[in-house]
Amino acid sequence: MKQAKARDVDWRSGKTNFYVQFGGDDVLEVARQAADLFFSENAHGVAAFPSVERLQTDVVAWLLDLVEAGPMADGCLTASGSESILFCLKAARDWSRTRRPDLAIPKVVVPRSAHPAFDKAGGLLGIEVVRTPLRADLRADVEAMRRQICARTILVAGSAPQFGHGVVDPIPEIAALAIETNLWVHVDACVGALFAPFARAAGATIPPFDFSIDGVRSISADIHKYGFGAKGASAALFRHSCWRPSYVFTFDDWPIGSYASSGLAGTRSAAPIAAAWAVMRYLGHDGYVRIARQILEAFGRLRDGLEAIEGIEVVGDPDLPVLAWRSADAPLDAIVSAMTRRGWFVRTMTTPRAVHMGMITLHQAPVVDAYLESLRESVAESRAR
Repeated sequence: MKQAKARDVDWRSGKTNFYVQFGGDDVLEVARQAADLFFSENAHGVAAFPSVERLQTDVVAWLLDLVEAGPMADGCLTASGSESILFCLKAARDWSRTRRPDLAIPKVVVPRSAHPAFDKAGGLLGIEVVRTPLRADLRADVEAMRRQICARTILVAGSAPQFGHGVVDPIPEIAALAIETNLWVHVDACVGALFAPFARAAGATIPPFDFSIDGVRSISADIHKYGFGAKGASAALFRHSCWRPSYVFTFDDWPIGSYASSGLAGTRSAAPIAAAWAVMRYLGHDGYVRIARQILEAFGRLRDGLEAIEGIEVVGDPDLPVLAWRSADAPLDAIVSAMTRRGWFVRTMTTPRAVHMGMITLHQAPVVDAYLESLRESVAESRAR
């Protein structure tokens, strides 16, 4: 295993921002110790392990408070953002069926930038997912969404931020459209829910996206991203607990008796739940603000440095530390090859043709200058060919 792992990207050196979100060695150790303490426990077995139920309840309550939910709000922990989105779409589908039981194929309308998890969920739930064009600033075009609304439409959605360009969609405008047309609003805040509130506390200006906006009924939020928990921890959050039957499965026609489970999996590891609880308690509000401030500082230096390189352009105007850049003159493929030879893990995107740097976290902060120097050399090398 160690031999095989030796060929992996060394994420600790800051060579990639994809797939790993790092909040510091101390945070990682807290998560590891907590996960190890609950390594064998099944989160489904709360009768045997009441401590796990308490951990889940605490984490959900903390998340609901973070996204400005009211006293009637509720939610459940899931294993991924994709699963969270699925249950939010399922709740919207179930809600629509109470009003229109004859609706055979519900339809949801999302911006083109929405995560592929919407289409994955649509395929599983029998929902048609329609994607609409973006505005020039890469945010959702609300009027384009309006044109796709029909009698089958049950939900409209936006992202906070969308992962491609780091911008927050105009959620208040999307919510106003939904109120006007009596539709469900879902906000995919898997990236931003556990960063934006602390970034605001650190002085950043972040567009509104949460339950403080009338009309927003559900939010997906990943704990394993900017919450810095162990992988496999996300949440589906709802404005009202009346939709609980949509994400808690119950069954009683079974010889053993009644069965109930939130989420898709029956057996669920308690380890990511324990890690989430421990990291949240360890960092607290002030700890998350401190990390947000450090990430924002690194993000600012990186963005300024990119824009100072002749011919390199930052894509869009990111609201949160998700970054992409493109080349105005030098061939992008040649730059990517040169960066790869210098040891960087580089991922390109298609719209526009650019390099996507992923989410900036603390393992990137110490290597901002090294990345920029490698890029300057790679651009110069590509132009000289």
